[in-house]
Amino acid sequence: MSDPVKAAARVSPSKLPATGATGGEAAGSRTTTEDRAAEVADSARFLPADASAGDRRRAPACAESVHTLAGAITAFMGELERRNDSPHTIRNYGADLREFSQYFTPPGGAAPEVTELDMLALREWLGHIYEREHKPATVRRKLASVRALFRFLSRDHVITRDPARLLRLPKMPKLLPEVPNAEVTNALVDGKLPETMLERPFPKRDRLLLELLYGCGLRVSEAVGLNLEDFDRTERWIRVRGKGRKERQVPYGGKAETALLSYLEDRGVEPVDGHALFLNWLGGRLSDRGARYIVKFYGTWVVGDSSIHPHTLRHAFATHLLSDGADLRAIQELLGHARLSTTQKYTQVSLTDLMRVYDSAHPKAVQPKAAG
Repeated sequence: MSDPVKAAARVSPSKLPATGATGGEAAGSRTTTEDRAAEVADSARFLPADASAGDRRRAPACAESVHTLAGAITAFMGELERRNDSPHTIRNYGADLREFSQYFTPPGGAAPEVTELDMLALREWLGHIYEREHKPATVRRKLASVRALFRFLSRDHVITRDPARLLRLPKMPKLLPEVPNAEVTNALVDGKLPETMLERPFPKRDRLLLELLYGCGLRVSEAVGLNLEDFDRTERWIRVRGKGRKERQVPYGGKAETALLSYLEDRGVEPVDGHALFLNWLGGRLSDRGARYIVKFYGTWVVGDSSIHPHTLRHAFATHLLSDGADLRAIQELLGHARLSTTQKYTQVSLTDLMRVYDSAHPKAVQPKAAG
C-alpha cells in the first residue's frame, strides 16, 4: 500500500452530522429554523469555551463547509482572493493544497476532516515530500501553503490546535545569484541581433522591455503589469505594483525614455487592452511567459547565454548599483524589498567580485610558490 493510501486510511473521514432540509422536504427547499439551530449548535462544538459572541455568530456561516479538508481548502482559497493576493500566489497555494488533499484522500473516498489531521499525519506527509527529492525551495513553499491553511483554520476556530505550527522549514542553501558584468548586460539591452537573423516582429517593444527590466530593476510580473497611465513623463517616475499589491515609485533614465517614445509612436499592433503598456501580437497584454521568452531569445542570440532570464537583469541592476557606490537602503527601496536582509545578498556578490579583482591585480595577493 502506498504512503498516501496508508495515510488516508489512518485518517479516514467520519461522517458529518446531517444538516439542511428535513427528510420530508424536497431537495433545494429552504432550511427550516430547526435545521438552522442544529447547524449553529453543531458549529459551536468547534469553538473554544472562551470564544467571544462575535466569533460564535460568525462561525455558523462557514462551520460545515470547512469540516472536511476539501471544504477547508476551498474556504482558504476564497480568503486569499478576498485579501487580493497576487494570482501567482493563489495559483501556487491552490496547486500545493490540492496535492496535500490528494495525499490524505483514499481512492474513490472522501477527504478526511481537518480535526483528524494531527502532528503525526502531517509529519508522514512531509516525509513523503522529502522522499520525492524536491528542492529545498519547493519543500518550503509546499510547507508554507499548508501552514497558512492551518493558521487560517485556527484563527477562525475551526480547529483548537494548529499541528502545522511545529513543522520546521528546511534550511535554504545560500546561493549567490550569477550576475553578468556591465558590458554583457549593456550589449543584451541594446539588442543588436546578428545580420543573419530575421527581424523581430516588435523590436521596439522588446527594447523597451529590456530597458525597464535592467534600468529599473523590475520583476517580470511588474513589467508586464505596467499601464500607460503609470508613467510620469515630466518627472520620469513609474508607478510599480509589486508583491502583495504594494505600490512604489521608481525613476527611469534617458535611454528608457527614448525607447518609450519610440515604442508609443509605433506599437505594431492595434491595442485591445487600452491600458496595457506591453502588447502581444493579438493586441492584448503581454504575459509573463511571453516576456521570459523575449529575454531568453535575446540572451541566446545577442550575448550567447541561454541561461539569462528577467530576474538576471534585476540582479544585475542591484549589483551594478552597489558596485558603483549606491546606498543599500536606496537599492532596497528601488527593488521593493520588504526586508533589508533580502537586499544584502547583493553585497556578498560585490564582495566576491572585489576579492577576485584583488587576487588577480594586487601583488601581495599572489601566494609565493613553494620552494622545489
